[in-house]
Amino acid sequence: MPSPSAPILITGAGQRIGLHCARQLLADGHAVIISYRSEKPGVQALRELGATTLFADFSNEDGILDFIQRLKNHTDSLRAIVHNASAWLAETADTGTCAFTQMFSVHMLAPYLINLHCAQLLERSTPADIIHISDDVTRKGSSKHIAYCATKAGLDSLTLSFAAKLAPRIKVNGIAPALLMFNPDDDAAYRAKTLAKSAMGIEPGAEVIYQSLRYLLDNPYVTGTTLTVNGGRHLK
Repeated sequence: MPSPSAPILITGAGQRIGLHCARQLLADGHAVIISYRSEKPGVQALRELGATTLFADFSNEDGILDFIQRLKNHTDSLRAIVHNASAWLAETADTGTCAFTQMFSVHMLAPYLINLHCAQLLERSTPADIIHISDDVTRKGSSKHIAYCATKAGLDSLTLSFAAKLAPRIKVNGIAPALLMFNPDDDAAYRAKTLAKSAMGIEPGAEVIYQSLRYLLDNPYVTGTTLTVNGGRHLK
C-alpha cells in the first residue's frame, strides 16, 4: 500500500541548495532523509528539525551500495529521490584521472545505482519522482572543467533513460541551474563578471531551485524533462 508519509530523499543536503530544499520540504510537512559526506552545521540543523541524516561516501561503488542498504533499513518507501550531491574537483594533468573518476561516481554512478536499487521503494508511493540536479554548463560545454561538465551531461542522459524505463509509475526529471549563490570570498570583479553572463543579471539564491523542485513534484504530466534555471544565460 502507498504510504502517505513516505519520505523524500535528498542527497548532499548539508549545505547551500540541498540544505535550503530540505528545510523547505520539512516546513511543508514532508518527512525528509538526507545524505551527507561530512558533518556541517546544516546537517545538525536538519536533525534538530526532524530529518533523518545518513552518512554517505559516493566516491566509490562500495560506499554507494553501503548507503543504499542503510537507507533501506530506515524506510520501506520513498515519495521522491532528489539527486543533489555534487563534486567540483580541480582537473590538472596530475589529478585529472582521479578527479574524473570521483566526479563520475558522484554525478552518475550514485544516481544510477540508487535509482535501480530504490525503484521499488518509490513504487510504494503515489505519486513518485526522481529529480536529478544537473548544471547549465552542459548546454555548451566547458574548456576548464571538462570532467565536471561531462559527468553532469551524463546525468542529463540518465534523466531521459530512467524516465523511459520507470514510466508511468515514476516521473524522472532534471533541473539545470547556473550559478545561484556566490561564496563569501568571491570578490566584486568576479561577481560582476558572473552577473553579466545572464539576461536577468541577479543572484537569485536557493529558493528558485525549490520552486522548480515543487513544480516537478506537483505536476503529474511532466517526465523526461530538464528545467533550465539560468536567468537567460542562453540569450547572451
